[in-house]
Amino acid sequence: MNEPSQRTVLSIAELCEEMGISKSFFYKLQAKGRGPATVKLGRRTLITREAATTWINQFHDQKEAAQ
Repeated sequence: MNEPSQRTVLSIAELCEEMGISKSFFYKLQAKGRGPATVKLGRRTLITREAATTWINQFHDQKEAAQ
């Protein structure tokens, strides 16, 4: 993620923008069970900053294990 933020939750669009991925790629990961944990709030789907960090760290750990 590029800049630290004071917000504790992100929309899917905000997460994708920060990660530099498309929303369609995000949804593909979610469909495969490889996306971050999400929270439904009304009609909105949100990702906590903690869940986003955990998700990023999982990919980082997998990359290190593969080396």
